Amino acid sequence: MFSSSQLVVGVDIGSHSVKVCQLKRADKAYSIVTLGSAILPEGAVDDGALVEPEVVASTISSLFKNLKIKNKKVGISISGYSVIVKKVNLAVMSEKEMEDHIMTEAEQYIPFDIQDVYIDFQDLKTNKDGYERTDVMLVAAKKEIVDDYLNMLESIGLQATIVDIDGFALENTYEYSTPKTENVALIDIGASKMNINIISNGMSVVARDIVVGSRQLTERIMGQFDLEYEDAEALKLGATAAEDKEKELQDIYSSVCNQWILEIKKAIDLYHSNFSDSPLAKLVLSGGGSKVEGLIDYLNQETNIEVEQFNPFKNMKFSKRKIDPDYLKQIGPEMAIASGIAIRPSAI
Repeated sequence: MFSSSQLVVGVDIGSHSVKVCQLKRADKAYSIVTLGSAILPEGAVDDGALVEPEVVASTISSLFKNLKIKNKKVGISISGYSVIVKKVNLAVMSEKEMEDHIMTEAEQYIPFDIQDVYIDFQDLKTNKDGYERTDVMLVAAKKEIVDDYLNMLESIGLQATIVDIDGFALENTYEYSTPKTENVALIDIGASKMNINIISNGMSVVARDIVVGSRQLTERIMGQFDLEYEDAEALKLGATAAEDKEKELQDIYSSVCNQWILEIKKAIDLYHSNFSDSPLAKLVLSGGGSKVEGLIDYLNQETNIEVEQFNPFKNMKFSKRKIDPDYLKQIGPEMAIASGIAIRPSAI
């Protein structure tokens, strides 16, 4: 089993906040060491790119200090315009041959200059007897964006030993918490982006990032009712009663959430067009946007598929003296990506 020192600290840097999660592993299970989040100033991170690295670095440094985290090896994940995830079908070959082929032919798959990106791949080993071709998951990330994150973390004494993709980090933690194999769509709704990762027979078959998120709702509510950000957030999440604002709120929800649901339906339709004999069992929501009042029921009605909110910590142990169970339940959906990074051992 891994010791806690061999697991990275999961750091999820979004456009709205930074989430940090540290786990340890023993007795074939994970337990929570500590976790927390901190709000980022508006515009510090935009579409996955660091706009104000010093501000983000200061926020992460304060979180580590407040949470008393000593481990300097961290994992991060990225998403947005700088990342391309693509499944390609190739002839079966050795890993070395595949690496050589992909590096030679990468420009036909990736709309970036090959010199400007880091590339990784995984053979999904979908070839069957008599069929000598296999699906390969190809990932490319712009070096400039990745290096900005690495340099920012290095400036505060942290070493990023893992750089993951948001959707794959989400898949990691879901597969740990839900061992049984089902065909599911994992949907993480952040402040400014939505990540969809559809898992079929234990493999990611549809992965995409969409530039929509829960900040759209907050901004519309702020404008409609002339509210400050915190008050609009409370109204959005149902912490403040809607009262006479109910009708106008419903109109805002319908307008914005319909856009989200349209994008989710597109991904589901793409999946069903390719895997018509493997229907989706359910949709699993995470991220701060998953907590929007009434969204789960609305999505269920529109897709006719079971919808549940994801709690990445449901099978993890923790000390009730150190971590408030109510806080853990409340923050769980927002910690899906951070926990998915934190279950991984350090690569270095």
